[in-house]
Amino acid sequence: MDRPQKGPPVLREPNRYTKLLEHLFEAHYKPGATEVTFNREEMEAAAEQLEIKLPRNPYDILYSFRFRVPIPKTMQAKAPPGQQWIIRTVGRGTYKCVASSVAVNIVPDSALAETKVPDSTPGVITMYALDDEQALLAKLRYNRLIDIFTGVTCYSLQNHLRTTVSGRQLETDEVYVGVDRRGVHYVFPVQAKGGKDKLNIVQIEQDLAMCALKFPHLVCRPIGAQFMADQLIALFELEETETGVAKAMERHYRLVPPDMLSTEDLSMYAKRAE
Repeated sequence: MDRPQKGPPVLREPNRYTKLLEHLFEAHYKPGATEVTFNREEMEAAAEQLEIKLPRNPYDILYSFRFRVPIPKTMQAKAPPGQQWIIRTVGRGTYKCVASSVAVNIVPDSALAETKVPDSTPGVITMYALDDEQALLAKLRYNRLIDIFTGVTCYSLQNHLRTTVSGRQLETDEVYVGVDRRGVHYVFPVQAKGGKDKLNIVQIEQDLAMCALKFPHLVCRPIGAQFMADQLIALFELEETETGVAKAMERHYRLVPPDMLSTEDLSMYAKRAE
C-alpha cells in the first residue's frame, strides 16, 4: 500500500506575544542599532492596532521573553554579529532591547557531579508547596543549602524583596545575609527558577544593583537556583566581570533520605578537591 505523500511543512503563525514584541521592535529599530526602547503606552496602542488582546498583566509579555522563551528569530537576525538581544527595564513601564555578547541564560552543566544531602524538608511543606519556585526556595531554606554551597553561615532575611533602583522596580526571590569565620558579612540575593523558567543575566544585574543600594557595606554574592530533571537542584554563584555577569561556581545537590547516603558516598566526597 502506497503511503500518502507528505506536503510542505505547515509554518505556525507567531503567537500574540511574538507579534506584539516584533511590532514594537520594528517601530524603533534602525540598521546597526544596539539598543531599541519602547514603553507600556506603546504596547497598549500596538495591541489595539494589531487587534491583540493583552493579558490581565501586560508585564507578562516582557517577562516571558526575558525568562521563559527565546527572543523571536526575526529580531535575533538583526543583532550585531556575535551578539543577541536581551530585554532590560530602564524605568517605570519602559523597556530596552540591548545587544549583548554575554550568554543571556544561565543553564546547568549536565556533566557536573551531584552531591547527596540528607533531606530535612518538613513533610507538611512538601505536601503543600504551591509551585516549583516556592518549593525550591523552601528546600534551600530548610536544608541550609546556601550555607553548604557558599561555606558561610547564612540566614534568610526576606522573601520577595521589592525595591526601586534608578526608576526601575526590581524583585529578588529571597535575600540571605551571612557571616564567615573571619567576621566578614555577606548578602546573598537568590533567584530561583523551576519548571520551564530560566535564570537570566538581567536578574543578576538587578540583584547587584539592589545590593549596592540597600547593602553597600556587605559583600554581595548573587546566587541562582534551578530545579533540574528529577528534582536535582543546581546552585550557581555569579559575579560581575569586565565583560558582564559570569558563573563563578556551580554545584548540584540531591536531597535524599538519610539511609540513601552511604559510607562510599562520604568517602568520595572527602576526596574531592575544594
